[in-house]
Amino acid sequence: MKKRIGVLTGGGDCPGLNAVIRGVVKAAIFQYGWEVVGIEDGFDGLMAGGRCRQLSIDDVRGILPRGGTILGTSNRGNPFSRPVKRGGMVEYVDSSDEVVERIKCLGIDALVVIGGEGSLTIAVDLMKKGVPVVGVPKTIDNDLMETDVTFGYNTALETATDALDKLHSTAESHHRVMIMEVMGRYAGWIALESGIAGGADVILIPEIPFDIQKICQAVEKRRNNGSRFSIIVAAEGAFPAGGMRVVKANADATHMVERLGGVGELVAKELTGNLDMDVRVMVLGHLQRGGSPSTFDRCLGSRFGVKAMELVDREEFGSMVCLKGREIGKVPIEKAIKQLKVVDPAGEMVKSAESLGIMLGR
Repeated sequence: MKKRIGVLTGGGDCPGLNAVIRGVVKAAIFQYGWEVVGIEDGFDGLMAGGRCRQLSIDDVRGILPRGGTILGTSNRGNPFSRPVKRGGMVEYVDSSDEVVERIKCLGIDALVVIGGEGSLTIAVDLMKKGVPVVGVPKTIDNDLMETDVTFGYNTALETATDALDKLHSTAESHHRVMIMEVMGRYAGWIALESGIAGGADVILIPEIPFDIQKICQAVEKRRNNGSRFSIIVAAEGAFPAGGMRVVKANADATHMVERLGGVGELVAKELTGNLDMDVRVMVLGHLQRGGSPSTFDRCLGSRFGVKAMELVDREEFGSMVCLKGREIGKVPIEKAIKQLKVVDPAGEMVKSAESLGIMLGR
């Protein structure tokens, strides 16, 4: 029986999304003879006024090296809690029945949701309303459980490491403390791995609250030993012991979660007040989400897309594709989103960093 598959990309964009879309379309058409409907701008494409379009082989030709997503995405489109302005006030309404009806009207037999913890949570809720769903894990933070790695993370990591390589030369030339703030709300994987690979002297992650005085001591010790510069990598979710995360903007009708940012400036202010050194901050920001995906992410995304179609063919709905070792497998979506995968403060990677002389803020 010829099936019609819907595919959408939800949450923040990242390198490798197009590889997954291409993998879904090519496997669906070549392997199974199915049709694929691309849903634009995440779950917004399934609500009133949303756009959907059929995807052919021509539509995915040449997109493998492209960053972003040809379907567009949104990290605000939650059909179970949709902000609506009424009488100058914002109310949150449940539009999920509208989404389910739209899926039926489009004749979609299965929905492939490519997203992180938030998007996959919505996918599970839609599944409970009868929508056949298969999930594909996506996040540059690498914080989804039940998969060794998510696509997009490797490219973001390479971007951060490349930036650290460049910061070293200018930091050394001017004898400065350079602080690079990277993404990572609750999980410090990017900061930790790029910091190790990029030769950072201090790494600050959300899992280990930092002591600013100990950071000052570590920088001062380097200077006394002849190293007149220091490199600090800080995840945006890092925070001082006994303190709070630095919030740039609180959650509102536009942004469903608080926007973090500013920990780099916080640390810089403290260092400047305690040390006689020039301190500068660079926020890497959305550069980590952009650019052409790495070889690893192109391959992983393609394999994820193919596996998603295999799960649809077997009607193993409610499953998420995952990487275990070198093999692509599957796990229940609900198991993958039960909790975030964060850095173990007592784990091997943290211990390795400290054995290399890297200070972790404690």
